[in-house]
Amino acid sequence: MAAAFQQDAGTESGTTRGDRPAGSLAVVGTGIKMAAHITVEAKAWIEQAERVFFLVDGPVAAEWVRQLNSEAEDLAGLYGRGKRRLDTYKEMVDRILAAVRERQTVCAVFYGHPGVFVLPAHVAVRQAREEGFRALMLPGISAEDCLFADLGIDPAWHGSQSFEAMDFLLRPRRFDINTGLVLWQIGAVGTSNPP
Repeated sequence: MAAAFQQDAGTESGTTRGDRPAGSLAVVGTGIKMAAHITVEAKAWIEQAERVFFLVDGPVAAEWVRQLNSEAEDLAGLYGRGKRRLDTYKEMVDRILAAVRERQTVCAVFYGHPGVFVLPAHVAVRQAREEGFRALMLPGISAEDCLFADLGIDPAWHGSQSFEAMDFLLRPRRFDINTGLVLWQIGAVGTSNPP
């Protein structure tokens, strides 16, 4: 899969049609239950990538990613006490894109769904595309997916609304009291280290 993407992205000389540089990025999610929730496609990207960067939930998950690809590098070490999250996220994006710029097939792995509350995933994909590289994001099973299954509800019945919890408290939001409401990241409300 990754090899096919890289082959489509460029020729053996390292550039693509139209002088687009070789090197590619696939951002994937592990799902909430890691090995049980990861898609076959996402797992294939991890296994076949030349470089893998990951930010997952705990040491067991980290070891599992390393078993899939020996070139896997943990991004968790970029966090620091008192360090702004946005600074950490920028460093993550810089690390990921440095490998893409080296014309490598890169896979960035994030816990859950890489498009849900994972700013570095969105920034890396957007920036890679702006620089002319092939980049894609593959879904993972998100916390919301698990919520619907665990509670046995279907958002099609009455709809669904979701907000980031702090944003919901700080900004006047209109919401329908007859519709399910999901508040994300309640544990981060009132933290002293804003994004």
